[in-house]
Amino acid sequence: MEAVQVIEAVGTPEKGVPTPAADRSTGSARSVGARRPRRRATRAWLTAAAFLAPALLTILLIRIIPFLGAVVSTLHVRDGVGLLAEERFAGLQNYVDLLSDPLFQATLGRTLLFNVIINPLQIALALAIAVLLTRRVPARGLWRMAVFIPCTIPLVGSSIAWGVALRADGPINGILEFLGLPAQPFLSSPSQALASIMLVASWVGIGYWMIFLVAGINDIPDELYEAAALDGAGGWRSFWSVTLPMLRRPLLFVLVADTVANFVLFVPMQMLTEGGPQNSTTMLMFDAYRRTYTYSQPNQGATATVILTVIMLIIVFVQFRLLKEDRG
Repeated sequence: MEAVQVIEAVGTPEKGVPTPAADRSTGSARSVGARRPRRRATRAWLTAAAFLAPALLTILLIRIIPFLGAVVSTLHVRDGVGLLAEERFAGLQNYVDLLSDPLFQATLGRTLLFNVIINPLQIALALAIAVLLTRRVPARGLWRMAVFIPCTIPLVGSSIAWGVALRADGPINGILEFLGLPAQPFLSSPSQALASIMLVASWVGIGYWMIFLVAGINDIPDELYEAAALDGAGGWRSFWSVTLPMLRRPLLFVLVADTVANFVLFVPMQMLTEGGPQNSTTMLMFDAYRRTYTYSQPNQGATATVILTVIMLIIVFVQFRLLKEDRG
């Protein structure tokens, strides 16, 4: 009897105290429960990778690999003329030659000046039109469509149309002569050709950037304008105190995207002026093209392209810095 009591006292587990078998079953259940979220996460990553793979592969083949090839090309020079001439390693010689070339220095300065002028001009006009066309004006949708239509025309077609309009015997000079003003050498004068290119680029770009700014203005809550009106703010004060602060991020995006687009602007220069007259419309992108295909200097053309890309990457870096400060 005493032995039975000792066995019961020693061998019978207390209530709430798990046995080894229970420990094993509980541990296995926990491990299975822990594996399930990991499996779901793995499936989610695999699904995302499957959807992203075509885009990433396209970026790799079309953007990254050609750019790396261009970088390698900048480190070589050709012993001879022509695309089939033998290459030899030259280090940074192409960069030294280009950056010490007065013509390239002038091209670089001209490209920066072009962007300093055209970017604020395009964005200011796009913002003014966006603000106007988000107000209650008659046929607002029709006006938006009219401003956006130039964006739907290929840049080649727009350049051809403007080339005809800006000719010495074109319709714009005809209007000037009708008004008693002298005809202007828009595309044949070194002092006017760059401004004419700005006109063509702005005719296309303003409507495009307007769409982004219209979307940004429409996202601003009406309550902010109502509160500003209750405080006695007029239209101009509401624009500075409500519209501009709330458009900070869309404006930053438009600024950087517009800058990048104008840095790589190529078609108007090629079709209307071929970089002239007297290189007055030669930009970095056109200079890289001309060095590669006209002068048969692909290494220097690649070097100009890399310099252009570095400048654009710096601008994108500034954009991310500004956006980071905006999240603050």
